[in-house]
Amino acid sequence: MTDRPPLPPFTRESAARKVQAAEDAWNTRDPHKVALAYSEDSVWRNRDTFVTGRAEIVAFLTAKWAREQDYALRKDLWAFDGDRIAVRFQYECRDTDGQWWRAYGNELWEFDDHGLMTRREASINDVPIEEKERRILGPRPGTEHGESFPLQ
Repeated sequence: MTDRPPLPPFTRESAARKVQAAEDAWNTRDPHKVALAYSEDSVWRNRDTFVTGRAEIVAFLTAKWAREQDYALRKDLWAFDGDRIAVRFQYECRDTDGQWWRAYGNELWEFDDHGLMTRREASINDVPIEEKERRILGPRPGTEHGESFPLQ
């Protein structure tokens, strides 16, 4: 099995790197690339949907990004301990009718010894926004890595 650094137990620095790597991967909107960060038997709760394993993760993300167009994400490290990380995030996207949305959420992550995520629980709320209210216009520039994103 190939390791996916940084590996637990996490320090503040390594947890922040793990969060930034996740943000960068999700902003590619490539379900196959994103799924490689999860163990073969990873379990998810995403809102009201339960997903198990990489194949289901790929299917879930493929459907998600077909619905959520122009998706752009920001994640912030909230807390960490041993093999667990808590993240808060915001993303913006538009639906197929052209309505823009900002989603606010929290994730709880758990990792195996190889740095693969074995568990992801996401609670997410959506707020409709006007296009002129957008703040997340694409992947985060490197100069902004490690900066917290404002709540509003």
